[in-house]
Amino acid sequence: MDVVNRVFNAESDHGTFVYFIAAIAALNGLLFGFDVGVISGALLYIDQSFTLSPFMQGLVTSSVLVGAMIGAATGGKLADRFGRRRLTLAGAVVFFVGSFGMALSPTLGWLIVWRVVEGVAVGVASIVGPLYIAETAPPDVRGALGFLQQLMITIGILLAYGVNYLFAPEFLGIIGWRWMLWFGAVPAAVLAVGTYFLPESPRWLVENERVEEARSVLSRIRDTDAVGEEVEEIREVSEIEEKGGLSDLLEPWVRPALIVGVGLAIIQQFSGINTIIYYAPTILSNIGFGDIASLAGTIGVGVVNVALTVVAVLLVDRVGRRPLLLVGTAGMTVMLAILGLGFFLPGLSGIIGYVTLGSMFLYVAFYAISLGPVFWLLISEIYPLRIRGTAEGVASVFNWGANFLVGLTFLPLIDRIGEGYSFWILGAFCLLAFVFIYARVPETMGRSLEEIEADLRNNAIMGPDADVEDSEREHRTD
Repeated sequence: MDVVNRVFNAESDHGTFVYFIAAIAALNGLLFGFDVGVISGALLYIDQSFTLSPFMQGLVTSSVLVGAMIGAATGGKLADRFGRRRLTLAGAVVFFVGSFGMALSPTLGWLIVWRVVEGVAVGVASIVGPLYIAETAPPDVRGALGFLQQLMITIGILLAYGVNYLFAPEFLGIIGWRWMLWFGAVPAAVLAVGTYFLPESPRWLVENERVEEARSVLSRIRDTDAVGEEVEEIREVSEIEEKGGLSDLLEPWVRPALIVGVGLAIIQQFSGINTIIYYAPTILSNIGFGDIASLAGTIGVGVVNVALTVVAVLLVDRVGRRPLLLVGTAGMTVMLAILGLGFFLPGLSGIIGYVTLGSMFLYVAFYAISLGPVFWLLISEIYPLRIRGTAEGVASVFNWGANFLVGLTFLPLIDRIGEGYSFWILGAFCLLAFVFIYARVPETMGRSLEEIEADLRNNAIMGPDADVEDSEREHRTD
């Protein structure tokens, strides 16, 4: 309960303002999640307007990821140049426009074009939200506040599933995929309004020699006695290195962090989560559920996703990042093995639907406490200040690129080799993920961003045992 008290207690030493602005910044995740979730239900009915092959279904689904790669590739650099707050507003505006564009698309080609445009906003949101939260959160609750982004992603997915159900033809009597896609303008408008209340990141302000503004922001989100010390710590780290770029990511002392970030980015997608998020209604429909029942089943998936992400928020600053990742990837491996096995039991046709749905629920539960939130948290923690935005952008580009490959190829893969073997292939990737995490991913719980960077410079952060004892000792003394 001490984590709950630290995060939600109005009398916290850090005040409530830091939690308020973290919640607003996490609305970036709501946009991200809504777009990921809404296409799953809309795809069932887009096919009724534009006849789609399995490849074209994959293209409509994954076209947003092309835009996301563009947004991620440019968003980090733009965040470093123009600031976190202004980029958040720009992303909300692009998402708002993209939602209307998709809803009004007269042809399949225009739908794909507007999916790419909206994807740019999704890519930006995937960077700027975690980055802003990490740079404003106190170290002792940075993990929990960082998980707000992932919690909002899951809420966005659940909201999208609810919107899909509401606008399903069986519910309203119309082909409502255009209404499903239009509804994304609502959370975009909420985020745009919310940016009015966001101050700029104090670390970005110090980096851009606006020290007094940084002091003013920190005085609202920290114990005032510690503001001067934190400003000086940020300045010291900032003065160590010149403004960084892509070439700096390949320097020997940064390379271990780059490997961890890119590795987790690829692992998160090749673990197969978006095969469930994007195609759960399609999968359930293929095994005998009706369209409306398939949509209802995905709402259950969304509820599990949200609930277990809340559990992760409560655990991340108690048990650490590594244990959650290891337990989660192990559980995902087992669930994908069971899920695949279900498709090799045709004699149990009356049960296979429930086996599939139950395996999906548990798979999503393990993902929601591990790879889902921890990836975005870690890439906002492990990189040096000067290149943090750029480095997050690189990791996000690999994440969206892997997402694109999985989204584009999964339905054709099922069409070629069947569901069972397809899910077993994803399970093999989850097993590889467990090995990679055990060997390479460090523990960052309870450490300031400046301490993490200092350890990285001293080659002391990357590896399974790096700083675990120090983090645990500091955590016990809190």
